[in-house]
Amino acid sequence: MEQIQLRTWRFSHTDAQSTWQKDFDDTDWERVSVPHDWSVHEPFDRHNASGTGYLNGGVGWYRGHFSLTALSRSDHDTVILKFAGAYRNSDVWVNGYHLGGRPSGYAEFSFDITYLLADAPDDDLVIAVRLARQELADSRWFNGTGLNRPVYLEVHQALMIPDYGTTFTTSAVSADQATVQIRHQVRNRLVNTHLVTVADTLTRLDTDQTVSLTHTETIKSNEEKVVTSSTVLPQPALWSVDHPHLYRLTTTLTSDSSDVQSTYTQIVGIRNAAFDPNTGFHLNGQPLKIKGVCLHEDAGVLGTAVPAPVWTRRLLALKKMGANAIRMSHNPHTPALYDLCDQLGFLVFDEAFDEWENPKNKWWQGHNVYPPKFGGYAHDFPHWHAADLANMVQRDRNHPSVIAWSIGNEVDYPNDPYANPLFKEMTGNNDANKPAAEREYNPDRPDTRRLSVIAAELAKIVKANDDTRPVTLAAAFPELSARTGLLNALDVVGYNYKEHLYAQDHERFPAKPFIGSENGHDYAAWRAVTDHEYVAGQFLWTGIDYLGEAQGWPIHGSSAGLLTLAGFPKTPYYLRQSWWTKTPVLKMVTVPQGTLHYPWEPLYRRWDYAPGSAITVRFYTNCQHLQLTLGTTPLSAPVYDAKHGYYETTIAYRNEPLLVRGTYQGEQVTDTLVPVGAPAQLHAAVWSDPQVPQTADDDVYQIEVTLLDQAGHPTEAEQIVHAAVTGGTLLGLENGDLADTTDYSADYRRTLAGHLVIFVRSTDPAHTTVTCQTNGLAPITMTLQ
Repeated sequence: MEQIQLRTWRFSHTDAQSTWQKDFDDTDWERVSVPHDWSVHEPFDRHNASGTGYLNGGVGWYRGHFSLTALSRSDHDTVILKFAGAYRNSDVWVNGYHLGGRPSGYAEFSFDITYLLADAPDDDLVIAVRLARQELADSRWFNGTGLNRPVYLEVHQALMIPDYGTTFTTSAVSADQATVQIRHQVRNRLVNTHLVTVADTLTRLDTDQTVSLTHTETIKSNEEKVVTSSTVLPQPALWSVDHPHLYRLTTTLTSDSSDVQSTYTQIVGIRNAAFDPNTGFHLNGQPLKIKGVCLHEDAGVLGTAVPAPVWTRRLLALKKMGANAIRMSHNPHTPALYDLCDQLGFLVFDEAFDEWENPKNKWWQGHNVYPPKFGGYAHDFPHWHAADLANMVQRDRNHPSVIAWSIGNEVDYPNDPYANPLFKEMTGNNDANKPAAEREYNPDRPDTRRLSVIAAELAKIVKANDDTRPVTLAAAFPELSARTGLLNALDVVGYNYKEHLYAQDHERFPAKPFIGSENGHDYAAWRAVTDHEYVAGQFLWTGIDYLGEAQGWPIHGSSAGLLTLAGFPKTPYYLRQSWWTKTPVLKMVTVPQGTLHYPWEPLYRRWDYAPGSAITVRFYTNCQHLQLTLGTTPLSAPVYDAKHGYYETTIAYRNEPLLVRGTYQGEQVTDTLVPVGAPAQLHAAVWSDPQVPQTADDDVYQIEVTLLDQAGHPTEAEQIVHAAVTGGTLLGLENGDLADTTDYSADYRRTLAGHLVIFVRSTDPAHTTVTCQTNGLAPITMTLQ
């Protein structure tokens, strides 16, 4: 099978009636590279919806012109046009023929265009795609708008495996051996019956060791038949979060009476994942606490068209923090992200829906500011839910990283819109300032018992497509849902922010494993996991800041993450790292005494205050025997705060270095804060990690920019930095400041805490230069390689 990614398109944010026609004149349209999110190429506007980041949507068209002679085709071949997703309400035409579309912006969909090519009048294959998102408040977070995922043309030979036609499963897995079963749907497009040989080769990626399986089957013309092979693999290289060993599965189809040969490849892994109601989660027979984060799909200036290297940089930062799991909130994400989770060793909770048949509140003028709007997927759920859920499971079931299927997020959120007479008043975890009338029971609202019926149907759809992984759901109001039957269809029960219910509900449902499907960052929430063996783990809300779900203008995103939108760690990152990692962590953070009023308020990696002022110093560490020195003066040891999981002390500021020493498993560890001067130099470096396998989009480069003082210390200064690119394309600058409404299309941005990141695309990095400059400092020019 040959797969060609269609990257070069033309785009127009208009809706002309004849745009679908093959001969429509698009010569003056904007040239864009797909994946492409048009929302981030337009200004922030306070009149747009707060829930989706104050960015625009509307109607837009993409048109692609592709050469048919570039396709290597022969008789009886099948040509497929595949979209990895397109947000949203897509409609597709090829050479003027309307093929259909998909309302969901997350589902993968495809069309067989073989018959159209036979009637093509010339070499120019014209693909036209209309996307419509007129209701900007169509989600509770930002999803972007456009062809924001890859598009492909696939040429399948006459002996073919259709989409999702291969399943790879493992059972009886141990370090000594693993039983592997490979199941193919094989289709014969030749004119006669053929004896088809299906040859599978498993190749270990790190050693090239191989094992082969062969099966022969008689398949009639235009018949599709299931072919199954199995073997016992000795000494398998098991996939785990610390050692994510992978195999390449190569499948070759041949015939005894034809020279047709078809080859398919995909990456798979061998592992055993299991949840136990008493002992939590186990990977390859070993207990493992899930240290997870929830992630939405955008990357600030890049919108939701996020290149794989950008995800790699973010995931490695989360891995270094100690995270070992990702919850795909609250929809199936782009396929490249699952590939990276396989490669880097992240467990995945794959999630299908945020709402079912009825819409949730969509905030458009600030969070919990009434009245809400009600656009979104609920409109399409009755007709499309079965196909979209099956698509997620079929698409992702061969990923070793995926360990559970979530059929919904907070569908039981109180009065949003479901209610029940068991509770005269219900308050959700995100209901600050919610009017009293919106908390009270209203018999005219849909009854929550309906959710149990839907959950049972969705679980059945999942099991029909994959019976090797558990079905779960993220419950928002288990106080009620545990009494109305919502949990009955679940194999693993997920609670959002309801740690205090773990003990009593573990007794009520002794056969159900429990996990924190969404949790706050406080130490008590983590202790609820470590103190209870039966709790499998937790997923923090969130790992990374994201656009949308904004409190109100000019804030256009959520700051719930441990990384900024620019991918830089915030100071709570180091606190979490001290709880989650098995490597030494010792970081000091500071703030003037008495200025903190809420747990979520930030502290800083700075030591620059008024002489004599009282400074609160916190120590995020897993080290012991802390010794503190200010200049040459020893200070009293900080005191451990067992409630919050850190050490703390108060120091009268002096303009001298602050040094702390600690020990970790006999090793001495230090951290120093020094007074920092004004910015004196720009520093820029191309981010890279040579240990990570090459991914798609490896023509995208990330340049980390820092403002340094004269001594080379990082500052927290905020200055506008301009970027100019020669020999490549500037994709944008991101600082992570959720209040900065500078157009994302601008070639400048202000630093946040002394940092920003520049995204550049180049096919010739050795001859691509990037120049950074800011007022008062010498500019710097660098090549990408």
